[in-house]
Amino acid sequence: AGEFLVLPVAANAKIHAGALVAVNASGYAAPGSTATGLRSAGRAEEQVDNSGGADGAKNVTVRRGVFKFKNSGADPVGTAHVLGDCYIVDDETVAATDGTGTRSKAGKVLAVDTDGVWVEIK
Repeated sequence: AGEFLVLPVAANAKIHAGALVAVNASGYAAPGSTATGLRSAGRAEEQVDNSGGADGAKNVTVRRGVFKFKNSGADPVGTAHVLGDCYIVDDETVAATDGTGTRSKAGKVLAVDTDGVWVEIK
């Protein structure tokens, strides 16, 4: 696989450009959320609205690589987490822990800034 993936979008999902995208257990792209069984796919390169659509009715282009996402206020990623895993809170936020088994892995923490977390998704 290359730097970009074109993924079928889950039924009734709306994915915003720049959002953290995950693939659900059925293999369809959806916005990142607090859930188990998701596989982090990357960052959406476009907005795709599949509201009212069936699984796979639309596709989204996702870029893999290193991206900055918001840091969780309740479960913040810190410098001690660099080169460790971080976890999906929503389509723009990551956290330090899996929330007692409620969150899926987002990717590897490469750096933590005052305004976000650099996450490697590959």
